Amino acid sequence: MRRDTFLKSLAAMAAAGALPLSANAAANLKMMIPANPGGGWDSTGRALGKALQDAGVASAVSFENKGGAAGALGLAQFVNASKGDPNALMVMGAVMLGGIITGKPPVSLTQATPIARITSEYNVFVLPANSPFKTMKDVVEAMKKDPGSVKWGGGSRGSTEHIAAAMIAREAGVDASKINYVPFRGGGEATAAILGGNVTVGGSGYSEFAQYIESGKMKGIAVTSAARLKGINIPTLKEQGINVEIGNWRGVYAAPGITPEQRKALTDMVLAAMKSKSWAESLEKNAWTPAVLTGSAFDEFVDREFASLRAIMVKSGMI
Repeated sequence: MRRDTFLKSLAAMAAAGALPLSANAAANLKMMIPANPGGGWDSTGRALGKALQDAGVASAVSFENKGGAAGALGLAQFVNASKGDPNALMVMGAVMLGGIITGKPPVSLTQATPIARITSEYNVFVLPANSPFKTMKDVVEAMKKDPGSVKWGGGSRGSTEHIAAAMIAREAGVDASKINYVPFRGGGEATAAILGGNVTVGGSGYSEFAQYIESGKMKGIAVTSAARLKGINIPTLKEQGINVEIGNWRGVYAAPGITPEQRKALTDMVLAAMKSKSWAESLEKNAWTPAVLTGSAFDEFVDREFASLRAIMVKSGMI
């Protein structure tokens, strides 16, 4: 075969998606962020996109935000619109699993293709600066008297902060089904509600509230980790006599129907991004803990997380 004919054939196959992604130099990627701007998935997706470009494996990354239902709306759009697309990625994590358990969306996460878990992070609960409450004990005491009087603000139903609030209620002897939880479609909305005093207490990943805690606009009253987070002077729930510990994690999935070769190529690209200077800077800036897991180990981890979260939610009266 003549060289020019071969190259034209190769280009045609690449355009048709017949070749694994690794055959394309610096691909143009599309990143689905199944949340509104301003939250943890948004910052994770955009940081990952930057790292993919920094690592030289993507020439460009475009982003689409589709918030609602703990990521289920974005998942549905991703599954329905991206089938077989080797250049499509979606940010996801523990919050999506919780939302799927509570919401029972028409599409399943198993329809998409697992790529990698990339970070883990614990949640922090905060009060607005002008709150009459000072500690988590104050919040719990108010909830004991009248569960509906305490508005918990955070991500969609089934998010880790929602589950944590239900677990706190259960530990305090309060019917978890009676807590007043206000879900938001993105971190930006939740932050605005907390700063505006529209909720009593807010919860999210520490990175989302860090600047407001440091500036004094929010007061951190508890973290959901087993021990205090390094460099962060906020007590754990366990320190305050509340036996609750729950972590958050974030990962990335690819489109349904891609080939094993394309999955491997995307996995290699994400792993390359994890080694970039840009990603290291994002980890430090956001206080994210690297938690890279790929292949069958990631598949099995997601299955275990579904079972674990479902058990916690049943025990806490959420489902």
